[in-house]
Amino acid sequence: MTAQAQTTSTEPQIRRAAGGEAGAITEVFLAARREAMSYLPELHTRAQTQAYFRDHVLARSTVWVAGAGGALVGFLALRDRWVEHLYVRPGHYRRGLGSRLLSLAKQASPEGLRLYAFQRNKRARAFYEAHGFKAIQLTNGFANEEKEPDVLYEWRPASEPGRLAAPQQGPLAPM
Repeated sequence: MTAQAQTTSTEPQIRRAAGGEAGAITEVFLAARREAMSYLPELHTRAQTQAYFRDHVLARSTVWVAGAGGALVGFLALRDRWVEHLYVRPGHYRRGLGSRLLSLAKQASPEGLRLYAFQRNKRARAFYEAHGFKAIQLTNGFANEEKEPDVLYEWRPASEPGRLAAPQQGPLAPM
């Protein structure tokens, strides 16, 4: 066997999530939120958060996970053209992983995508804007459980101008 054949790729592998991965997904979620959004209140215990991912996200959404070295390092949850979650474990930022996950969501929803990001999460906002998402509405946080002002983003393929159907959530403040 040549040295080249023995070399293994360290690039995270992306695949569909398995039902039993709620614990690993929860760990990525909590670590990423603690690092990127320390201003958010902790509203749920780890056990409650894991149950949410197991019983709601994994049960109702298309979820892709990225693994490297036997550990989960990122995930994306997509439901009805909405990116519900996109998180990358601290230490794995700026390696193209979030871009790869988002590309899968765009392929799965070629007609367009929507998502919310917290207004204070400048890194996430810059990431989505760099990937073609446009801010279409600012909110006062009324509809999210953190009560943190957020921004509604939309991505549409260049060949399809227009907007997706309006969100079905609480009162929103115009931009």
